[in-house]
Amino acid sequence: MSTIKDSVHDHIEVTGVAEELLDTPAMQRLRRVRQLGTVSLVYPSANHTRFEHSLGVYHLASEALDHLGVAGRTATRVRAAALLHDVGHPPFSHNVEELLHRHTGKYHDDVADLLASGRVGAVLRDHDIDPDDIAELVAGKGRYGQLVSGELDVDRMDYLVRDAHHTGVPYGTIDHGRLIRELAFVDGELVLAEGNVQTAESLLLARALMNPTVYQHHVARIGKAMLRRATERLLDEDEYDAATIRRWDDADLLVTLRRTDATVDFADRLSTRDLFKRAVWAELPDVPEALLDADHERIRALEADVAAAADLDADSVVVDVPPPPEIRESSSRVVVNGEIRRLDRQSPLVSALRVAGRNQWRFGVYAPAGAVDRVGRAAVRTLGLDVDGAPISEVRGGLDATLDEFG
Repeated sequence: MSTIKDSVHDHIEVTGVAEELLDTPAMQRLRRVRQLGTVSLVYPSANHTRFEHSLGVYHLASEALDHLGVAGRTATRVRAAALLHDVGHPPFSHNVEELLHRHTGKYHDDVADLLASGRVGAVLRDHDIDPDDIAELVAGKGRYGQLVSGELDVDRMDYLVRDAHHTGVPYGTIDHGRLIRELAFVDGELVLAEGNVQTAESLLLARALMNPTVYQHHVARIGKAMLRRATERLLDEDEYDAATIRRWDDADLLVTLRRTDATVDFADRLSTRDLFKRAVWAELPDVPEALLDADHERIRALEADVAAAADLDADSVVVDVPPPPEIRESSSRVVVNGEIRRLDRQSPLVSALRVAGRNQWRFGVYAPAGAVDRVGRAAVRTLGLDVDGAPISEVRGGLDATLDEFG
């Protein structure tokens, strides 16, 4: 047994197959993949990694299994899946995941190939565990897959608390101890037991508050967009392919970007925090429906059009269309008066948070600081945005993250 001191959960005991999995190359790579990617450009202390998060998820999964009375081989498999659930993350976590998915067809939870091969596969088979069974749990399949990846999963319970701890914001604070104690299986569904509507709401509210202040902060989004653009240019080079980049760590990607002529400018800007600025920051009703539905190739063409209208090269303009606002946790199941109900059908808070999510959503166009004004004007004309006055509204200076900025 190994005992590891964790900044969030104090001491974590790792035993059995999980202890052997810790020292595999696939797990150790996660020490070099930041949990929040470019969010550290906003919150300097947000340098925690996928490795420590994976330990936290393993710890919470162990507590949940003990509470639910699950033991033996089933518990061993679920603990292994909890520890391995993030081995499929590419460098900088979610920042380049969608880009790499377009080339590989795999998201971070598509891990069957990674678990079946190499040292991880050998360790699992040594313990008479089928890697495919673990891959299905990681993907959230089956009764116990809900614990690893679902609306009430231990992954979410750990990352909200951990991300709040390392960024220093108070919004992600949840009572994960109570959440775990109130978990139950009813008719095969993972639910929160009777009397826990507010417990479910606390998880929902934490995620809703972390979204604008941390996960979708405009500086983090700009850094992400620039990193994504640079990685896309790297893929245009014959020397690199998406499957290889998917297995790199953060340093591998950044160093390669620095050493490649086509991407060195982006790499230097990211390294020195010389980021693009917002030329447009538009609300959801101001963005044409066709733009919201535009695919990758269409967005690239529009960037070129805006750049040409502003007399710039195409790489000087980035159009950032985030996905529609959603509250995945709203479908969590809670027991009310002996009946399983979806949270969004029980809690009036859900509809209020949906409105807040739509109000917080922003469409972005980014450009170098010296070109912001002309790119903003060109973008409004070219993209058909319904923006009154200046392309970007006044934002209070000197503050990295304020809730009213997104209201």
